[in-house]
Amino acid sequence: MAVPSASGTRELVLASASPRRRELLARLGIPAPRVLATDIDETPLPREQPREHAVRLAAGKARAAAALAPDAVILAGDTVVGVGRRILPKAEDERTARRCLALLSGRRHRVFSAIAVLTPDGTLREALSETVVRFKRLEPAEIEAYIAGGEWHGKAGGYAIQGSAEGFCVWLAGSHSGVVGLPLYETRRLLRAAGLAIA
Repeated sequence: MAVPSASGTRELVLASASPRRRELLARLGIPAPRVLATDIDETPLPREQPREHAVRLAAGKARAAAALAPDAVILAGDTVVGVGRRILPKAEDERTARRCLALLSGRRHRVFSAIAVLTPDGTLREALSETVVRFKRLEPAEIEAYIAGGEWHGKAGGYAIQGSAEGFCVWLAGSHSGVVGLPLYETRRLLRAAGLAIA
């Protein structure tokens, strides 16, 4: 999608195939950005903290997309669920999702949602949203019902706050859109700083 800027119009590329991120961008008046999903190694580095991991991956995705679309403004993001120093994985199987939910049951965790905006002149702008979430104590039957629903697949920490897992949330302090996957306040601020005419 071409977005007005101070120097005419620029194409905005979203370095993510996530439909949630596209839905969130539409709230900022950007309904159909060009999607250029990236494939980078998301393995945490030794002793890497959750917040550092999120920031590094967002920047890495932005640079990978810029190599394919050098004349566009690139928007990339990464969301990491952390319990203390521990980085919870993106759940790709039921066993991992079950393990994540058992760990989150009845306790607080943090969701770090990093975004990176890279402009054609090589300027990288970054921001990080940190949200604290507390889940109720989950009964085994609740975990199994959630697993059966499939919303966990591919989600950081094994859950999607925009789905039925919101019913597990006792309280949330921070950015709800950040937990979904794209913190809108930070996204709007960085896109405007990059020269795009975002309302």
